[in-house]
Amino acid sequence: MPITVFFAAGPANWAEYRAPLNAAFAEAGLDVAMSDSAPDPAAVDYIVFAPGGIIEDFGPFMNCKAVLNLWAGVERLVTNPTLTQPLARMVDWGLTEGMVEYVVGHVLRHHLGMDAHFHGQDGVWRNSVLPPLARERPVAMLGLGELGQAAGRALTALNFPVMGWSRSAKDIGGIDCHSGEDGLAHVLTRAEIVVLLLPLTDGTRNILNAERLALLPKGAVIINPGRGPLIDDTALLSPLDAGQIGHATLDVFRTEPLPPDHPYWAHPNVTVTPHIAADTRPSSSSQVIAENIRRGEAGEPFLHLVDRSRGY
Repeated sequence: MPITVFFAAGPANWAEYRAPLNAAFAEAGLDVAMSDSAPDPAAVDYIVFAPGGIIEDFGPFMNCKAVLNLWAGVERLVTNPTLTQPLARMVDWGLTEGMVEYVVGHVLRHHLGMDAHFHGQDGVWRNSVLPPLARERPVAMLGLGELGQAAGRALTALNFPVMGWSRSAKDIGGIDCHSGEDGLAHVLTRAEIVVLLLPLTDGTRNILNAERLALLPKGAVIINPGRGPLIDDTALLSPLDAGQIGHATLDVFRTEPLPPDHPYWAHPNVTVTPHIAADTRPSSSSQVIAENIRRGEAGEPFLHLVDRSRGY
């Protein structure tokens, strides 16, 4: 009897994911009947979902073995009281590689002072100021999940001293790991570049507030490809204006698209990128979905299950 999969991630995603998912199911040897509708919710074995998808009430899907999220972020799902099924977030090698490339690219951009050359094509030969070596530029990685660890390892391979911070203690080779409030203060007071890759929870919302921004060395750079609400926007603008924060490269925002009249657009020390740091790619993420369904049918543990108590 075929495995019944309900694709509840919306019509645009259905058009993009239908063929890659079916190919991944076939490659994994799975007999799957997948549809973007569920006339009989009780017959559904698995739900493929994305925030903004076509269902909000998971209660009728009483026999569903798992909800498989297409995106890494699950903050909009974990608070849904009707979702009692196991929930797996997306950890996708394509998304991870894209995030690593974004982080490394922008860290190197700021480390090397490349903006001065991009915007200084005025005929004046300026070669008196050279950047330090990477080993002399401390980087803070706030968030040591799959993405934070991968980006941190890529930076350590370039000789950047990487300090990592997470809410719970971790031990990761090559990364100077810290946790807790004292650990966060230790990391921020030393970091010349700060990268935010934390999940969004009640404990991380506005983690970079006025008090913590003031801990950073003068001229420090912030790179946020994680979640918009990790930063208190109002608190960030003041140290940017004063030069306490040298630059902020921001890829995620509380409201997206970022409104045209938002101060970030016109600020000379802010770079806005339109949520392009990393994206879930249908070909690679479909393989992750297929593997989790294979595991579910074989009675093996699901990959990347969300801890509801932590929110990620």
